[in-house]
Amino acid sequence: MTEFGSQKEFFDDIGEVEHHATAIFPDDTNLTCTLAAAEAANTFGTWAEIQDSATTTFSSKLASNEGHLVSMVIESLSEIDTIYLLEISYGADKTILTRWRFAGTTKFQNPSHQNRIRAVHIPAGETIYYRMKTATAVADTALVHFRYFLHG
Repeated sequence: MTEFGSQKEFFDDIGEVEHHATAIFPDDTNLTCTLAAAEAANTFGTWAEIQDSATTTFSSKLASNEGHLVSMVIESLSEIDTIYLLEISYGADKTILTRWRFAGTTKFQNPSHQNRIRAVHIPAGETIYYRMKTATAVADTALVHFRYFLHG
């Protein structure tokens, strides 16, 4: 392949990342995705696979194709007076895709907001995990949905 061909493919890839239709998880209005924090303050919970209220895993959406997370929308928080810290990873080694720090309405802003992600691609067939902690010593939760894009 010529150098020009490689550069063109590179710019085509950038164009695809910037201009594409995204999918949503969970993918129906009667489904939810709840992320739970550990009960101890400032302590991450154990890694758990991301799934919706019908127990469909987010990983199943990327089972056959490489993809990437585009954003996460926070729909509601169980505790509006605390700070949340979230990590999302993939694979047995828990390769970190992204981290967020966010809070409820009494701390920073309305909890219904979108966080863009500039993360590495997730290889096809990998399991997608999360873990979360909060500043309070209760099992706080965040109701969220994800936008994602499949390659290929």
